[in-house]
Amino acid sequence: MTAPPKGNKTTMNFHAHYAGITQPIETCLIGSGGFGRSYLAQARRIALVNARIAVDMTAEAAGRAFAAAGIAASEIALCETATEARAAWAAGRHVAAGRLESVIDLPFAMLVEATGGPEAATRHSLMAIEAGRHVALVSKEADSVVGPGLARLGRDKGVVVTPVDGDQPSLLIALVSWAEVLGLELIAAGKSSEYDFVFDAATGSVSCNGATKLLPELREHWLPGERSIVGTAAERARILGQAFPLRAVPDLCEMTLVANATDLVADNAAFHAPPARIPEIADLFSQATQGGLLSGTRRIDVFHHLRLAEEASFAGGVFVVIACENAETWEMLAGKGHVVSRTAKTAMLYLPRHLLGVEVATSILDAAGLGRSGYGDDYRPRQDLVAVAQRDLAAGTVLTMGGHHHSIEGVGAEVRPATALAEDRPAPFYLVADRKLVAPVRAGQAITLGDVEIATDSDLLAMRRRQDGLFADKAEFAGKARDAGLTAQGGHAVNGASTGAMAAR
Repeated sequence: MTAPPKGNKTTMNFHAHYAGITQPIETCLIGSGGFGRSYLAQARRIALVNARIAVDMTAEAAGRAFAAAGIAASEIALCETATEARAAWAAGRHVAAGRLESVIDLPFAMLVEATGGPEAATRHSLMAIEAGRHVALVSKEADSVVGPGLARLGRDKGVVVTPVDGDQPSLLIALVSWAEVLGLELIAAGKSSEYDFVFDAATGSVSCNGATKLLPELREHWLPGERSIVGTAAERARILGQAFPLRAVPDLCEMTLVANATDLVADNAAFHAPPARIPEIADLFSQATQGGLLSGTRRIDVFHHLRLAEEASFAGGVFVVIACENAETWEMLAGKGHVVSRTAKTAMLYLPRHLLGVEVATSILDAAGLGRSGYGDDYRPRQDLVAVAQRDLAAGTVLTMGGHHHSIEGVGAEVRPATALAEDRPAPFYLVADRKLVAPVRAGQAITLGDVEIATDSDLLAMRRRQDGLFADKAEFAGKARDAGLTAQGGHAVNGASTGAMAAR
């Protein structure tokens, strides 16, 4: 099959882009949570993608996911063994299994790994790569620790490992590369946090992710007027921080993936994460010399979208802030409603969406059909998501990862220049997840590899060590920051230390 010319998926005719793919691509989903279920449901309507295999903790759970997607019970086979799975496949039924081993020999082209478990996702990805299957790595938890290594191993095996459209990393990598192809100077890139802060001016209440708090003081800081937008955002953070977490580990995790694909860096290791309205983003994510938050260019960050109930959401979407290099052009575009800063020196361009499993198919078609990864051609460990204690943690504490957002109680995260593992170096956040501390860690200190007990048969640890070896010759991976002035406390933070588990999906 001859692949059509390269194009950017933000601007193309999609029918023409995928015209060379003539047969549906068979997939296996592992992990049938909300993301996986939305994929199974949408796949029924996609001509070029099939989703007849699903794996979960039990075959029954996978079967329920098929049923939720609208598959008739008579068409679903619960399979405990590889023999049962082969028979069900041959009969044209949907195969529901409790182990990837039971279905790995079925004729599918791509594994959609959506378990969210860093250990499990690593093991499943390695199994798929070894079997010659492409991998759509939805599980950002594993990706933040070993994604570049998995992508390299896949390439060496002749298969593609890719992030997925539907999650912000893939969408933002596409938006960044689109801006670069156009010759736009990139100042910053990021996303909004998952759940908006919705303000009711009449009552003074703020609602976020099902919780409502009375914060009438916010009225005074709803619009900046002639005041500094950075200062206004800081006041909002002070007020909102009394009632809501203003840092989200999953947000930082997703931006780590973007940094590893694009060479963007965190201006502040815990991010600025300002509460902001859409018209303010071009001002906030500009350089400090222009009244913004940033100490340089090509930075990654997030913001918390603050809006009224009747206003549209950013929907966890993605954005870039670029330099307005031609005054006449951007004066015209500002007149058409584009978000341009007060100084007219920067503008924000954005995609207010991420549709979870509904749009995964484009990544599947690109990877399995066209041989292209959403990471691009230079995915490497440039940044690490490291674990930082938010309170004193005693030896013997189990760093249990839990909840919808896969956070660890009492542990936050920072994005720092990547380094190879060492006993005395900060450890990746999702490498320490579900491990026991063997030494106490004080509040504010990074958790090192030597602070945790990790079983010798850990696939995640073994793969990270393997990744360290694969990229040992890269300057970025030796711990060299792109900007020597970046530190854990650099930039102009508007919030305090990492404190939250707000949603990233």
